[in-house]
Amino acid sequence: MTSQRLAFMGAAAFAVPALDALTQAGHDIVAVYSQPPRPAGRGRKERRTPVHDRALELGLDVRTPLTLRDAAAQVAFRELALDVAVVAAYGLLLPAAILEAPRLGCVNIHPSLLPRWRGAAPAAHAILSGDETTGMTIMMMDQGLDTGPILAQKSVPMPPRATTASLEAELSVLGGAMLLEVLGGLSAGTITPVPQDEAQATYASKFAKDHGRLDWSRSAGELDRIIRALSPWPGAFFDLGETTVKVLEAEPAPGNGAPGTLLVRDMTVATGEGALRLVRVQRAGKPATDGASFLRGQRLEPGTGLA
Repeated sequence: MTSQRLAFMGAAAFAVPALDALTQAGHDIVAVYSQPPRPAGRGRKERRTPVHDRALELGLDVRTPLTLRDAAAQVAFRELALDVAVVAAYGLLLPAAILEAPRLGCVNIHPSLLPRWRGAAPAAHAILSGDETTGMTIMMMDQGLDTGPILAQKSVPMPPRATTASLEAELSVLGGAMLLEVLGGLSAGTITPVPQDEAQATYASKFAKDHGRLDWSRSAGELDRIIRALSPWPGAFFDLGETTVKVLEAEPAPGNGAPGTLLVRDMTVATGEGALRLVRVQRAGKPATDGASFLRGQRLEPGTGLA
């Protein structure tokens, strides 16, 4: 494969396997762009992104501009004289001056079968909607929201019991392998971009914290998908008195009753259709525990209603 002069633009852990694949393939990564370090955790200490950390481990130059819309940032990017820019879970919009700077353009790694699930949370929405098939798309970027023409696409069956974290981890490895083929094809001029079918487009909007509040009137299957789709962010939860309880893992189970009612001592809860066993939970400020142990600690009896 011909080595190309490129910039890598990413932030989340999802993007790290692609950065590793490019490095191992011998591409000339002249700059890595990532989000600036930001306060995180209880101590509010500044924390670098996973891509930033990995780039430093690889000895790469890291740049963390707050925006790419100012002239100085655009001049600095253009002066890199890139063949191509690779973008994966970066989190900043790329204006036209950035998109047009690399000789071969900017390519994006997106964990869905575009045009299905354009936007910020494609893996989560695929799980939430019960999609039986998912996959990875590599596209040429334009100024729209994931609207650029497709360079490569590969579908895979939805893994059983997938969470957003596990699905993104699996797809990120697939994306790294696909990326190398795409860059080779771009260099050789053997790839023909395919426009997306706008009539088939769906959108994967961001989640807010309150999207994780469990509504026991929903079916057990829906609640199971919500818990898995919202893992790790924003997380599923319910209220117990004045305490918030996160549901880290659950599974549909036999049973029925008034929605939100505890049915048995292993933390099985009646839902609008069927029941859900809460396998692992975490009370605010406490370690995670299995559902049965949580019940014993809280002295909750069957018949208790959960908010």
